[in-house]
Amino acid sequence: MDYRLLFKESNEEVRERYELAIARIRQMKDEHVKDKYDDYFKKISAFILQIDKLWDMVQKGELENKTLEELHNLNNQLYEDILPANYETSYANPAYAAQKLGIDNGRLLSFMYMEIRGMIVYAYESRLTEITILCELFIEVYNWFEDEEEPDAEEIRKILYWFVSDYADVMVEYGIREIIDPELSFAKDIIMNSDLSDVSYLYKFGEYISENEIKTAQFLSKLPEEDIDKMAYTYVEGFRKGFELANKPLNKKKTVNIRYTLGFERIVKSAIEQFAKLGLDVVMYRSPVNSSNKNTYVRTGYSAISPNKQMDYDHRNDNALYFDKACMERKLGVIKCAYEKYKELAYVHAGPAVMEIFGETPFEPVNKKECFTLDEKQQKLLVNYRSESQKIVNEYIKGEERSFTIIAYPIPEIGDKFEEIFAETVRINTLDYEKYCKVQENIIDALNEADYVYVEGSGKNKTKINVNLLELKNKETETLFENCLADVNIPLGEVFTSPKLTGTNGVLNVSEVYLKDIKFINLTITFKDGMIQDYTCDNFETEEENKELIKQVILNNHDTLAIGEFAIGTNTTAYVMANKYDIVYKLPILIVEKMGPHFAVGDTCYTWSEDIKVYNPDGKEIIAKDNEVSIARKEDIKKAYYGCHTDITIPYDEIAEITAVKKDGDRITIIKDGRFVLAGTELLNEPFNE
Repeated sequence: MDYRLLFKESNEEVRERYELAIARIRQMKDEHVKDKYDDYFKKISAFILQIDKLWDMVQKGELENKTLEELHNLNNQLYEDILPANYETSYANPAYAAQKLGIDNGRLLSFMYMEIRGMIVYAYESRLTEITILCELFIEVYNWFEDEEEPDAEEIRKILYWFVSDYADVMVEYGIREIIDPELSFAKDIIMNSDLSDVSYLYKFGEYISENEIKTAQFLSKLPEEDIDKMAYTYVEGFRKGFELANKPLNKKKTVNIRYTLGFERIVKSAIEQFAKLGLDVVMYRSPVNSSNKNTYVRTGYSAISPNKQMDYDHRNDNALYFDKACMERKLGVIKCAYEKYKELAYVHAGPAVMEIFGETPFEPVNKKECFTLDEKQQKLLVNYRSESQKIVNEYIKGEERSFTIIAYPIPEIGDKFEEIFAETVRINTLDYEKYCKVQENIIDALNEADYVYVEGSGKNKTKINVNLLELKNKETETLFENCLADVNIPLGEVFTSPKLTGTNGVLNVSEVYLKDIKFINLTITFKDGMIQDYTCDNFETEEENKELIKQVILNNHDTLAIGEFAIGTNTTAYVMANKYDIVYKLPILIVEKMGPHFAVGDTCYTWSEDIKVYNPDGKEIIAKDNEVSIARKEDIKKAYYGCHTDITIPYDEIAEITAVKKDGDRITIIKDGRFVLAGTELLNEPFNE
C-alpha cells in the first residue's frame, strides 16, 4: 500500500489549517521583529518553507525520479545547519541561541527549533498533523515577538509547556502505536520494495545519510546472498532460542520489533523474511524526533547515525522545560489509554530484535551552562515516571511472555581494516556453542562452591571488591550462574548471576569504558552492601560535573542503584581481535561485557520475569534471579525496579585476580593476571597464544 494513503483522512482534516499557517509563515520574510530576534525567525521560517517544498515533492512522488546526486544535495540542505561544521552558529545550539537571544529566551527558542526540525521526517512519512501543529506553535510564539517590547521568557515557556501537554495524545500515542502496529510500515516498505544494490534508497528514510550508511550498504551489496542469510539467521535464531530457553510460548506472538542503523538493509530484509517463517510480522519504529518521546540523547528504534552527538547531548534535558507532576500524570494517562486502545496488538508483541553498530569515534561530551538541566524534584519525578510507565508497558506486553535478541556489527568509520573487522565480527558472533558450553559449565561449577567472589584489579586499576552470592540448597539440581551462549545476547561468552547485595562491598574501577555513546575515563564506583555509595570519573575538570554525568548516564537520575548482575566474560577471541585492531574503546558493551568480568548496576537480568523457571543446558535450574531490591516486587512493585541496567566491564589486562572463596576460606582461582587458570578452561587461553 502507498504509505501516503495511510494518513489521507487525518491529513485532509488539517489541510486548511496547514495552508493558512504556511501562508502566514510566507509573509514573515517581508516582516521584521525586534532586532536580535529577527535573524532567528527569518531562518526558522525559511526552514519551514523548505519543509513545505519537501512535503509537496513527497506527495507528488517526485523524489522517486531524482538522481542520486539530487537526493544527496537535498539531504545536505535539510541537515547542513546542525552538522558539526555549522553547529557553532546554529540556533539548534543552545549556547549560540543564548549568546544571540539571551539565556532565557535563547534556550527556549532553541528547544522550539529542535522540535520543528522533526518536520523533516514527518514530511517523508506524510504526517501533516504533526507539521501543522508545529507551524501553529511557531506562529503563536512569533506573535509575541512582533511588539516592540521583548516578551517575558515565562510567557514563551508557558506556550511551549502547553504545546507539549496539549499534543501528548498525538505525539505519545503515535510513538506507542509505532512500536506494535505492523500497519505503520514506512521503513519496512522501503526495505522490502527497493533495489538495495542502488544506495539511493537510503535517502527515502528522511534521515541524515553519511558516508557510514552509504559505505555499509555498498559493502553489504557485494556479499553473496548466502552470507547475508547466515548473518540474519544468527540474529533471528537467537531471538527464537530466547523463547525456547526461557520456556516462553513464541506461538502466542505475532510481531517482533527490529531496531537497527541504516545501511544494513540487506541483512534486515533477510531477517524480515526469516521472522515471517516463524509466524512473526516485523514492526519498525523510528528513533523519536520529538521531546515527548525521546529517551535523553540515546537513539532507539531505527535511525541513521546521529549527525551531531553534541547536539543530542545538548538537548538531553529539554524536558526540564515542562516536566512537572501534571505533565507526568498527563503522559502516563496517554500511555495507559494508548495501550488500552491497541491492547490486542500489544498482547501479541514478542519484543525487540536489535542490531547495534560500533566503530564510531567515542564521544566525549562538552557541558554547556546554557542547556536545560533537571532540578532535583524533576529528577525524582522522572525516576517515578519511568517506573510507572514501565509498569503500564508490562501490563500489556508482559515481561514473562516477551524476549529479545541483540547483535552488533562494525561500520566503516572504524578504519581502513573495516572489511577485515567485519569478517572477524561475524566469526565471533558464530563461535562454537558446544565448546563454550562445556568450558563455562566448569567455571559455573567452581563458582557454585563459593560464599563470595573476590575481584582485584592490576596495575593502575583500583578494583577491589567482594561479590556475595546466594547459598545453594541443592548443588545437584540448582545453580547460581546462567550459562550464557549465543541466544538473546550475541556473541556468546559469559556466566552471570544476581548477587546477594548484603556483604557485597568494595570498589569497581575501569580506565576507559564506552557507555551509552559516551566514553568514561577512569570510572570509579564504590559499593556498600551492594548499593552504590559513591562515584566519580575524570571526564571533566570539576568533581561536580563528573558526578552529574555519571548520575544522568549510569544512575539514570537515581540517587543510588544496586548491583543487578555480576558476570565473568569468556570471549577471549573477541578480546584478542579487539586488541589486534586497537578497537577496544570503540566496541559496544554487548561485546565488551564478554571480554572480562562485568558488573551491571540497576535491575537484574530477570526483571519482570523472575518467577519463570530457567535452566542451563546441563538441566540445573538457575535460582539467583532476585536480590534484596527486586524481591520487594512481592510487597510493593514500586520499590523493586529501577528501569535501567548498565554493564561495566573490566578488561582482562586490568585483572589481577578473580577467585571463588568458600565458606571455610578455601580459594578457587578462576583468572590470574588476566589469564584463565581454572582446570577445564584452557580453551579460553588459546586466542592469547595465536
